[in-house]
Amino acid sequence: VQLQAFGGGMVQAGGSLRLSCAASTRFFKGLAVGWFRRPPGKEREFVAAIGRLGGTYYADSVKGRFTVSRDNSKSTGDLQMSSLKPEDTAVYHCAVGSSAQDMKTNGIFSSWGQGTLVTVSS
Repeated sequence: VQLQAFGGGMVQAGGSLRLSCAASTRFFKGLAVGWFRRPPGKEREFVAAIGRLGGTYYADSVKGRFTVSRDNSKSTGDLQMSSLKPEDTAVYHCAVGSSAQDMKTNGIFSSWGQGTLVTVSS
């Protein structure tokens, strides 16, 4: 599965951005879609995921500020980010896998896409 994330950019603290992920698979609706990020100089971390039936999972650091969604008709996943903070600065990647819960709990995914940079200035 090929994945491409886009929509990143630079925004001031408190602002919003919407990331999108396009997947090149006809089996998209049977997959969980997740978002991970790698802040500068830090390890990769889980951000959010949505299961094939729509169940959602979030990292505590983004809960209440980020919303993950999907559109099976377009094979896309979105991450709406609001109330952005400087610590949200990172390269954001989308991923697909068999379980959204596994993405959150164990960081497990089957395919990983090229990232998009989000920079939040204070």
